[in-house]
Amino acid sequence: MQSIRLFSETLARLADKDHYLFTLRDLHGAMPGFSDNAFKTLIWRASRNGTLRRLCRNLYLYEKIDYPRDRVLLHAAARLRAQHFNYLSLETVLSDAGVISQIPFSWITLMSSGRSNIIECSGFGTIEFVHTERKPSRLAGELTWDSDCHLWRASVRLALEDMRFAKRSMDLVSKENI
Repeated sequence: MQSIRLFSETLARLADKDHYLFTLRDLHGAMPGFSDNAFKTLIWRASRNGTLRRLCRNLYLYEKIDYPRDRVLLHAAARLRAQHFNYLSLETVLSDAGVISQIPFSWITLMSSGRSNIIECSGFGTIEFVHTERKPSRLAGELTWDSDCHLWRASVRLALEDMRFAKRSMDLVSKENI
């Protein structure tokens, strides 16, 4: 069987509405018999024929299933920084709560124990990670798990505190909605 066909069939079996984003490590694990060069060629072919879409560095989207398009950025953030403590905060949380007047379009903001970084995600938008050294145990009372997003979510109080900590503009914050 051709390697690209075998790869496509393997992905079709592995992917579902909750598992449609794959790191290169995930993908290589699905095809363990391939050398590094053969695997790179396989990924290039899968991207070219539409089996995979490169979302950003080291993350690929399997588009041949029905996936939640409105959650791709959120799920990508969770996958990209799975080894770090992350939570939705700043403008994303404040916008969702109606505390700021503008809705960030295709841009999500998270606090992260990893380094600060802005990641463009191939037509889906942008993920902004802002570094924090605060420990999860200190913030536990201000965080809730958002199962739709696969991420922790800050309370409005914590998001406002994070805005000040990150030296973000408070101009859009509506004082009467706090």
